[in-house]
Amino acid sequence: MAQFYRDIQIGTVWEGSGNVIALDVLRALAREPQAAEALLAECELAAGADARFDAHMQRVREGLNGLSADPAQAQWSARRVVEDLALALQASLLLRNAPPAVGDGFCAARLGERGLAFGDLPRGVDGAAITARALAL
Repeated sequence: MAQFYRDIQIGTVWEGSGNVIALDVLRALAREPQAAEALLAECELAAGADARFDAHMQRVREGLNGLSADPAQAQWSARRVVEDLALALQASLLLRNAPPAVGDGFCAARLGERGLAFGDLPRGVDGAAITARALAL
């Protein structure tokens, strides 16, 4: 019984929510390959709004192509590709629906030279406008 409780922690780290989500996305793409194109089409509605976004979308397409090109290795890179997909959708929605300072701030922090900590905004982001919007809500 003691061994069981020690092993629970290892399973939690290895099969954490990020890995489970990545594997679920791989299964969904295998079952419904057109889902990737539908998601990309939704993201591409913001094409041309930000150069960092456009470059990120190119990386997303390359990542998806890599998953399908080598299914045996797909599990090793799926987590990064799924993260990039999520960032692409977030950026697309913000660029289309949020004030320009918010979309620009997101693209600068998450799609540009990304830091590893949330809130690590690069120079030039209009933090005052983002903060004012947040406080107004």
